[in-house]
Amino acid sequence: MSGAVVDESFSVQLERWLESDEMKTLGRLTDVFKEKAFAVAVLLLMITPALPLPTGGITHVFEAVTVLLGAEMVAGVKTIWLPSRWRDRELGGTARKALPIMMRRIRSLERMSRRRGAHLFEHDWFIRLLGVVLIAFAIGSGIAPPFSGLDTFPAIGAVGVALAIILEDLFILAIGVAIGTGGVILIFTLGAAVYRLLTGSLLSRGALV
Repeated sequence: MSGAVVDESFSVQLERWLESDEMKTLGRLTDVFKEKAFAVAVLLLMITPALPLPTGGITHVFEAVTVLLGAEMVAGVKTIWLPSRWRDRELGGTARKALPIMMRRIRSLERMSRRRGAHLFEHDWFIRLLGVVLIAFAIGSGIAPPFSGLDTFPAIGAVGVALAIILEDLFILAIGVAIGTGGVILIFTLGAAVYRLLTGSLLSRGALV
C-alpha cells in the first residue's frame, strides 16, 4: 500500500491497512497516513488502555510511547521517531482484540463528525498544544491505581484527541478533552483521599503507641 486515498474515510483507510499483508508496525504509519501518522499512532496505542481488557501491564509501554510521541508533536517533529524495538514491533494480540471495537467507535464518530474548526488543525501551535494534552492524558493513565479501571478515562481522552486530529473536528476534541481531564482529576482526587486516609491512620497509630 503506497498511501492513504484522500477521498476515503479514515475508517476505510485504517481497515484496509489492518487487513493488508504488510507488517502492522508504528514505523509504517508515516508511509501510510502521512501527516496524520502521529494521531493514528496514539489512537492505536491508547485504544488498549481505553478498553476493559486484560493487558498484563503492557499498557504502560503504550503510555510511555504515547508520551514520547506527544513530546515529538510539541517539538514540531514531522516524522515519527521511535527506538527500533518499538518502531518495528508488530501490533500484539491485545491490540488486535481491541481493533473490532475500535473500528465500530471510529465509524460512529465519523458519522457525527463535521470538520468543525478544521482550520485550527492546520496550525503548528495548535498541534503542539494537543501534544501537551496527549502527554498529560498518557501520564494520567499510567499513574492510575492498578486494577481500579480509572486508567480508561484518560486513555479515552487521548483516543478522542487523536480522532479529533484525524477527523479535524473541534466537537470530538472537546469530548475527548472533557473525558480525559475528568479522568485525570478523578485519579488525583482519589489518590489524595487515599493518601490522607493512610496518613491519618499512621498518625493515629503513632499517637496510640
